[in-house]
Amino acid sequence: MDFLTPETLGLLFAVGLLAGFVDSIAGGGGLLAIPALLAAGLPPAETLATGKLQSSFGSLSATIKFIQRGEVNPRAMLPMIACTFVGAAAGSTVVQLLNPSFMRDVIPILLIGIALYLLLSPKAGELDAHQRIGEHAFALSIGTGIGFYDGFFGPGTGTFFALAFVSLLGHNFRRATAHTKILNLTSNLAALLFFIIGGHLVWIVGILMGIGQYIGAQVGAHMVIRNGARIVRPMLVTASIAITVKLVWSDESNILRVAFSSLIGLFG
Repeated sequence: MDFLTPETLGLLFAVGLLAGFVDSIAGGGGLLAIPALLAAGLPPAETLATGKLQSSFGSLSATIKFIQRGEVNPRAMLPMIACTFVGAAAGSTVVQLLNPSFMRDVIPILLIGIALYLLLSPKAGELDAHQRIGEHAFALSIGTGIGFYDGFFGPGTGTFFALAFVSLLGHNFRRATAHTKILNLTSNLAALLFFIIGGHLVWIVGILMGIGQYIGAQVGAHMVIRNGARIVRPMLVTASIAITVKLVWSDESNILRVAFSSLIGLFG
């Protein structure tokens, strides 16, 4: 691709570095990577496919860091991993048959709810708390459900996983983030497999940004291990709000945008 100049590739590497750092802490790295890929001139299908490749590097990097530090045991998560893979594979298949635009109305509302929950529950995630459901039930419901969502649509997946671990399994933010990275890696790889089959990947861009993602995620995971809730909570709130704003204002037909515009019209 002639438009991928050394300068453009250098900028995409830098974006991957920052996206990996942000995503390893609270999710939302795609908010940086996807617009950058589109701005570089990649078509939408190639953007989504290449975005999955580079984000897989970041998820893998953070996962390795958390495993090395003993924050998570992948073997104990096998049912969650299996359900997440199946869900993401199904979502990636269904998205090719259906229009996912209706999700843009629902997801911002859920993300606003996450931000409010974290702001109004100042102790949530600081310490391990009461577990509300069993791990197998969590795997079937949350693993499959959020995995499907990631394969079907995507924005905010890491944020949803993290909140689920905190609110349903009683994990503190540090443990929740560590477990989230493993499931996020799983859903990324499942979706990536289908994009590879479809032949939409721009390998040079995905690998270059992936290297940046890997480095950035190592730094972010280290900060989570050292600081826990002190850094994860504000990042989760920020990610939830940022993803909401991005989804709402990039879609003129979104119900929240329409409602806001109507209010401005009434009082303007």
